[in-house]
Amino acid sequence: MSKPVVLIAEELSPATVEALGPDFDVRSCDGSDRGQLLAAIVDADALLVRSATKVDVEALEAATRLKVVARAGVGLDNVDVRAATQAGVMVVNAPTSNIVSAAELAVALMLAAARHVSPAHHSLKGGEWKRSRYTGIELYEKTVGVVGLGRIGVLVAQRLSAFGMKVIAYDPYVQAGRAAQMGVRLVDLDTLLAEADFMSVHLPKTPETVGLIDAEALAKVKPSLVLVNAARGGIVDEAALYSALKEGRVAAAGLDVFAQEPCTDSPLFELENVVATPHLGASTDEAQEKAGLAVARSVRLALSGELVPDAVNVQGGVIAEDVRPGIPLTEKLGRVFTGIAGQVAESIDVEVRGEITDFDVKVLELAALKGVFTDIVEEQVSYVNAPLLAAERGCAVRLVTDPESPDHRNLITIRGTLADGSQVSVSGTLVGINQKERLVEVNGFDVDIEPTEHLAFFRYADRPGMVGTVGGILGDAGVNIAGMQVARDAKGGHALVALSVDSAIPTEALAEIQTAMDADLVRAVDLV
Repeated sequence: MSKPVVLIAEELSPATVEALGPDFDVRSCDGSDRGQLLAAIVDADALLVRSATKVDVEALEAATRLKVVARAGVGLDNVDVRAATQAGVMVVNAPTSNIVSAAELAVALMLAAARHVSPAHHSLKGGEWKRSRYTGIELYEKTVGVVGLGRIGVLVAQRLSAFGMKVIAYDPYVQAGRAAQMGVRLVDLDTLLAEADFMSVHLPKTPETVGLIDAEALAKVKPSLVLVNAARGGIVDEAALYSALKEGRVAAAGLDVFAQEPCTDSPLFELENVVATPHLGASTDEAQEKAGLAVARSVRLALSGELVPDAVNVQGGVIAEDVRPGIPLTEKLGRVFTGIAGQVAESIDVEVRGEITDFDVKVLELAALKGVFTDIVEEQVSYVNAPLLAAERGCAVRLVTDPESPDHRNLITIRGTLADGSQVSVSGTLVGINQKERLVEVNGFDVDIEPTEHLAFFRYADRPGMVGTVGGILGDAGVNIAGMQVARDAKGGHALVALSVDSAIPTEALAEIQTAMDADLVRAVDLV
């Protein structure tokens, strides 16, 4: 029998090939050369890329034997994950390979901006010796605000603590006790903006975080602030930052990421108080080697049919066929749970009931946690790091199984207790011969709705006219309702409207709905 073909489309660490071992036919091509890639990928079982190779529908259609695409890095902008999923191709990356490199670069940018390293360097190379012009500031005994206390944010906080800095952080999904153990004081965003002498951004890029640091936010900071963004472009509004720097309302900035990349022409580059790098967060020899080793391990697992912890679209492994369809449903339930909770729960039970409990359902606990943390941490969430993320945030997790399921053949419930003692729960099941996903319970209310890309939930005092009110406001906002379910705990008690809609609901419309309904719960959940 011929060996599986592993195609390496870009230069990777030599350790990558060594880690693959002798069990594969390892070939190479220039992935940036479209014709060469399409010819070489035809009989490949696995494809290893970095960032220059575009893995799109055309490439996937040419790859008739392809089982896994491995990105030796974190970002997946060059891989069409949706198309790969539809083609049954697993996509894996190396989610923790660059966290140290990214953290160190953030610190480097902070130091460079504080000490005017870049303009002083250019001035000296230009024949000038202007020491007084480039007088900087120390980090020692200053306050640094870390926006996002995920893996990279924690590493930055640790390193800056060693500089003698006071560390505060904004992250609504981290327990205060966990932050205190690291010597970090959790604050709200407005407090961080007001108190920080330095600020470093470490958030994932989501609809909620895009433009988070905008003109309004920058109006609240000290004029001596040094701002660093080495996370994702677009979280800091570049036009607003330019104005603040130009007008002296922000002292300096260090930037590694931009809203549109590659970015070689920005007004920010004209300013002496900006130090910028071309997205170098993962560009170290060590990070590249870690990434290569990680994806080599994932390829070996994928081609041998074993569990692949770093799969981002489909989960491999020795999982019972009866359990597999529940994995994507459980991930969605986790994301809905977090969207409704609005915070990390102190404890979570993943309850699995029905016939599938005859099999090993541990993967559903992992899928639930992967969903719970997907939208709230900066790093890529996988089946292997999701339990660690829960532990880091002081969230106790338990898998509960019961062969009895009175109302459904199988039922998956995520139930959590929040810091104030309140509970949040969501349940789902698969129905029919096509195993269609259904959301069947939210916070004790019975519903029956498909978990589509855009969902919304409103809880209010049961009274006439509220359904029409919701429909009218969404109609005025240009949001089409695809499905609606109304449930109540008792006549005249509390009611819940669950919606699936065709597009994301604007923040203004949500606020209008809350006011009009006097709702005590208004949540939009986007699963895109």
